[in-house]
Amino acid sequence: MEELKSILEKFVESGWDLIAIPSKAYLDGNGDKIDLIKAVEQADKECGSCGCEFDPLYKKCIELKALL
Repeated sequence: MEELKSILEKFVESGWDLIAIPSKAYLDGNGDKIDLIKAVEQADKECGSCGCEFDPLYKKCIELKALL
């Protein structure tokens, strides 16, 4: 669970509203699991192969979604 929390914190720090807002809400206890998963999946589709540091984090977060 700590790994997932670390990934979500990184998403919050990204400043990209698509993943930052649902990640922050989830970490604050106000977010919806389904909305977060959809946002991460969308981010992976839009940016998951650009070569940035977030590419593997999207995939790992999707892999860990059962922990949400």
